Amino acid sequence: MLSQRTLKSLTRAVGVGLHSGERVELTLRPAPPNTGIVFRRIDLPEPVDIPVSAISVTDTRLASTISSGHAKVRTVEHLMSACAGLGLDNLYIDITAEEVPILDGSASSFVYLLQSAGIELQKVPKQFLRVKKSVEVREGEGDQLKWARLDPHHGFTLSFEIDFDHPAVDSTAQRVEFDMGSGRYSRDIARARTFAFSRDVEMMRASGLALGGGLDNAIVMDDFKVLNSDGLRYAEEFAKHKILDAIGDLYCIGKPMLAAYGAFRSGHGLNNKLLRELLAQPDAYDLVTFSDEKKAPIGFAQLSRAW
Repeated sequence: MLSQRTLKSLTRAVGVGLHSGERVELTLRPAPPNTGIVFRRIDLPEPVDIPVSAISVTDTRLASTISSGHAKVRTVEHLMSACAGLGLDNLYIDITAEEVPILDGSASSFVYLLQSAGIELQKVPKQFLRVKKSVEVREGEGDQLKWARLDPHHGFTLSFEIDFDHPAVDSTAQRVEFDMGSGRYSRDIARARTFAFSRDVEMMRASGLALGGGLDNAIVMDDFKVLNSDGLRYAEEFAKHKILDAIGDLYCIGKPMLAAYGAFRSGHGLNNKLLRELLAQPDAYDLVTFSDEKKAPIGFAQLSRAW
């Protein structure tokens, strides 16, 4: 049987929010089978649980934000991406502020934290959301066109193409494909950092955003080049970070997918729109389990490798 997964023990992290600049503490705890991933705002007068789902995503400007009533948690996509990359199904995440810490701007620190706590198999079958027919969402036309699509596939693959008119980005590969069954998420995707242009950072800070951002947790570019002294971690780090984000955004549906995801210039908003379009078509998906691991997609039965 392909089993659900949680943590063996709890683990903690402290950092600052990318946009708020506030200090925030995370405690990642094991959760029972069929719990899903649940954020808990423990800093509020009465703690509030916010289960992650496509519908709980209520704001996608610059990041994915989930909400329950007046309580919210911002910038969940990198942590959700790490959970997807390690195949974690059930997890409680206690948080002391309204934004997940940015740490180094990628998912690698979250992968390290989760792996250090250990992964535990649970005696309940893992559920997959299997896409049965193609679903696509599109916005804009011509130079403004962007789209995202899910097609049936026995596994989970992602293909993403970016389109930035900037010398530093143009010199890198702008289209990347990744197969989650390869077991190489930690090595090939998790270390890709978020990126921004210095002029945009200045504008965001003037609007009270990106207060916790800097060269230690993002790739920052001026009009010509990357400003980080250590350069890029991958030759195609920009496109790989968009795949990292997409993995986290798609995992907000609450279950691992069996699908082929393709996108052109997509972002948090369009990714969530794609999930909602899928859920609006009950004949486009179903839920499956694998009592025989040999019938599962290649690579999905193994625990994710460390670095």
